[in-house]
Amino acid sequence: MGMDMGIGKSKRKIGIMANCFRVDVTEGIKKAARLGADAVQLNVGARGAVSKVWTKGYRSEIRKALEDNGLALSAMCGDLGGHGFQKEEDNQWKIEETARMLELTREMGSKVLTSHIGVVPQDEGNPRFKVMQDAMSRLGEYAKQEGVRVAIETGPEPTETLAKFLEGLPEGWVGVNYDPANLRMVCGVDPVKGVAALKGKIYHTHVKDGKMLRYVGPEKVYGYFADGGIEDIRMEECFVETPLGEGEVDLPAWFKALDEIGYDGYYTIEREVGQNPEADIAMAVEFIKTHG
Repeated sequence: MGMDMGIGKSKRKIGIMANCFRVDVTEGIKKAARLGADAVQLNVGARGAVSKVWTKGYRSEIRKALEDNGLALSAMCGDLGGHGFQKEEDNQWKIEETARMLELTREMGSKVLTSHIGVVPQDEGNPRFKVMQDAMSRLGEYAKQEGVRVAIETGPEPTETLAKFLEGLPEGWVGVNYDPANLRMVCGVDPVKGVAALKGKIYHTHVKDGKMLRYVGPEKVYGYFADGGIEDIRMEECFVETPLGEGEVDLPAWFKALDEIGYDGYYTIEREVGQNPEADIAMAVEFIKTHG
């Protein structure tokens, strides 16, 4: 366990995304421990990072930092950017790269790899639905081999659509990283109500808050992140990430909903914006301990 700074112990396992401190990984691990976290989530990096960055020596260095600071590894984050697994012509190399990430995750001692996979169409008849499902089915087999679960990050589609997408995929190996703010900011749905639809499929969470300012639809939003340069969209006019408790996510109700379905995994704080992320993350730890 990390050092607690005198704040009361939480009944929830608190994680922090180490990169959100905007320092190097080992320093991020130290900061997470000082704030009283139980674990951190680490980014794998871009294409090729498994072999080029995560060398044998670097893996040993990070494992030692985790051990020295008394922290577990809640998950690894394995985003490859672009359109996720939406484009069949890109999926072979992305599946192979993600398979290497699953192996890395196992070796580093975690059981979950989170990832954005693109926008799942609400219409099952859309050819992209099958392309994405086929890709995730193949990844699910790799996940089973490694004993590491793939957790799809929420946000690009309503939870009911994601639940339908998960049907038919390798049972117990492909599920969800539940980010309530993404659902609220991009889809405009109630992230509390969505929990029940994904019962038994939630492997990890991101604790985050935010507000939708203007609805433009997930296809445009995630298309912007994939391609950039869409002149008629200004992201800051569409949604805003906020410190916990200042957005539109009813976090205490979300905690309760997760309790009701028996979720017992990590609550990992993600803070992607703001001038003082460490202060915001410290406040988030207290928020979870107070309201969770």
